[in-house]
Formats: sequence, C-alpha cells, structure tokens
Amino acid sequence: PSPSSSTPGAERREKQYRAHRGFGDRRGGVISARTYFYADEAKCDQHMETFLRCIDASSGSSVDGFSAIKLTALGRPQFLLQFSEVLVKWRRFFNQMAAEQGQAGRAALEMKLEAEKLQEALANLGIATKAESQHWFTGENLGVSGTVDLLDWNSLIDSRTKLSKLLLVPNMQTGQLEPLLSRFTEEEDLQMKRMLQRMDTLAKRATEKGVRLMVDAEQSYFQPAISRLTLEMQRRFNRDRAIIFNTYQCYLKEAYDNVTVDVELSRREGWHFGAKLVRGAYMEQERERAAQIGYEDPINPTYEKTNEMYHRCLDYILEEIKHSRKANVMVASHNEDTVKFTLRRMMELGIHPSEKKVCFGQLLGMCDQITFPLGQAGFPVYKYVPYGPVNEVLPYLSRRAQENRGFMQRANRERDLLWREFKRRLLAGSFFSPNH
Repeated sequence: PSPSSSTPGAERREKQYRAHRGFGDRRGGVISARTYFYADEAKCDQHMETFLRCIDASSGSSVDGFSAIKLTALGRPQFLLQFSEVLVKWRRFFNQMAAEQGQAGRAALEMKLEAEKLQEALANLGIATKAESQHWFTGENLGVSGTVDLLDWNSLIDSRTKLSKLLLVPNMQTGQLEPLLSRFTEEEDLQMKRMLQRMDTLAKRATEKGVRLMVDAEQSYFQPAISRLTLEMQRRFNRDRAIIFNTYQCYLKEAYDNVTVDVELSRREGWHFGAKLVRGAYMEQERERAAQIGYEDPINPTYEKTNEMYHRCLDYILEEIKHSRKANVMVASHNEDTVKFTLRRMMELGIHPSEKKVCFGQLLGMCDQITFPLGQAGFPVYKYVPYGPVNEVLPYLSRRAQENRGFMQRANRERDLLWREFKRRLLAGSFFSPNH
C-alpha cells in the first residue's frame, strides 16, 4: 500500500492530541482525581515547592515512603499535548511499516521490522537516504539482529534528536519529516525546559530523602508524554533501586502494551522498574471528549474488561519480579478481588511480603478493612493522603466517599468470613505454608 493509505482511524487519532477550547479547563467532569489548571510559571514553581515539602514530610513519617506528583502541575500542559502527538505519530509510523511487512495485529513487542526493508522504505519516502539510515542503524544494539523492534525504534528517535527537535514527525502523505509546529517560540522552549528542570529537582530530593516518587497518570491525551518523561527519569534515577514509579491506568485499551514495552526496556537497560497500577480516574471526561471531537474512545468498554486488564498487567509485573527481582509494583486498589488475586499470585510465585517488591495503597479513611489486615500480616501497605486547601480537598474526598459508598455498604457475611479466615491464617503464620 502507498504511504497515504494509512489506517482508517489514523486521521481521527490525532484529534485526540490537539488543544480544544471546550476542554481547556480539565477540571470539569473529573470526579475522582485532582486536576491542575495552568496559570503561569510562578504557580508551577509554587507547586514544585509544595511537592518538595510533601517529599520531606513523607521521609519524616515513614521508612520507604511514597510521594505523588502530577506533571501538569509543573509546566504548561500544551507541551505535554504536543509531545504526546509526536510520540503517537512516530509509533503509528512504526506500526504502519510493520503492517507493510505483514505484521499487523501482532503484540507491540512482537513486531520486528527487517532493517533492510525499513531502510528501503525510509529511502522511498524520502525521509532518509540509505547511507543516512545505515548510519542510524550502526548503534550498539540497533540492527545487530537485522531487525528493529519498538524499543530500537524509540531509541532511534532518542539518538537522532533531542527533545525540542523531536517535534518533527513523518508526514505520511509527502513522506517528509516536518515540524509539528512551525517552531517552538523561545518562551515555549523555556517553559518546556523549566518543566524538565522541576521534575529533575523533585527526583533528586526524593533520592536524597529515600522517598519513592510516583508520577500520577492523567488524561490520555497527555499520557504518552508523561509516561515518556517518567521513563527518562527512571533510566537516570532507578539504577540501584526503584525511586521513580510510573502510573498505568488499566481502563485504557493500550495499558498492557504500555506495561510490557516499559518492562522490556528496563530489562534491556538494567534499571529497576517501578509501577503503580490504578483503574483510572478520568472516564467520563475521556468519553465525552472522544465523542465530541470524534476519535476512538481510549477506555475499555466495560468494568469487567478493565478488571481483566488490571489483573493481566499485574500478573506480568509479578512474573517479572519472580524472574529478576528488579521490578516493583504498588497495587493501588480498593477492590478486594484484586487484593486477593495479588496475594494468591505472590504465594504461587514465591514472592514474600518482606521483600517489599509488592506494596498496596488505599485512600486514607477508606477501605480500612483491607488495609489493616494487610499491615498486620506484614505486607507493605500505604495510605494515600490527599492534601491541599480545604475548599479543594473536601469536594474531592466527598466524591471518593460517594464512589465507594456502595462498596462500603456491601459488608456482607460472606466477605466478613473470608477476611476473618484470611486474618486467621496470616496471624497463625500458615498463609505461606505448603498445606494451604
């Protein structure tokens, strides 16, 4: 097929990453997460100071504490939007090349482009001459096997370009590399650099204080950039232990692909993978935006599918812990089935709670019937403490309480019996014995 006959959803896909006036203030319709509105750079500095104080507080109150940050509080979301669009376009370009080599429909990591054919395609598209692309493929790992997978492809983008130049994308119609924007203005370039500097400051403080930094996930149209920047931080700061944790939203259709690709990168490069798994907090807003603007809904169609995705991603990370002991996961869930699933799999895989490779998180004041038995049994379990001005924190907490109301009322006899038995076994120390 010719370069212009890209996948049917391709044109629709990009709409997701454009700034849309109607959705400029992302606080509307979000019922279960804190969202920030960009005011100016000074406000971002204030947010950074607040996050630094939070890291200090966490360090002072518990060993191996956690602190959560949001990247949209640290810089202009516009940059995250543009960077996300670039990453998605490059990834789609890779997928299209793979489809042309007859690999459509394979899992993200299974797609391997033959380097020769890829070089021909790049030459035919006028993106690079054979000589230029051969130079790209002489990197340490690139093309040694004669194939290029998604991670090689990503590192190709890394090595060829630095962040601001990364705003070049392949135009599938003309086959030329074109700037996504005419160019970043000087002020935009500075805004981008400041955002990266603030992230750096926070990561350094967290490392000094022995606190793990969880970078929260946000709306799907920012997420490719947030994940990529978090990955860069992991590469730098997770050499000896997992300091930086990325967050994966399992209500996204592409969650499993994202987890597997990042775990594989950590394997290849030898750093410690850190993940917080959540179901996701922006569903109504995501669906409304997708419907209004006209791109495919990025969210799993049902709660069951999301559950399935959560357990699939979790299982993959638990297997990786068994395999290398370098992966770490926080199971941030109020769902008892998920907690029980985790405990069962830990037993089966021989991952002991004292290794602290798997920890659990629930909101302060919620789901104590899960938190306390876990803590008593020696599992690392954390309470997530929302903080901020009362008028901003109260609506957030009341929404979470509403969200969990049905769940809290469902304290039926069967569950009590299950938990009683669970506690009995844990306290008796018979949970890990082979006869159970």
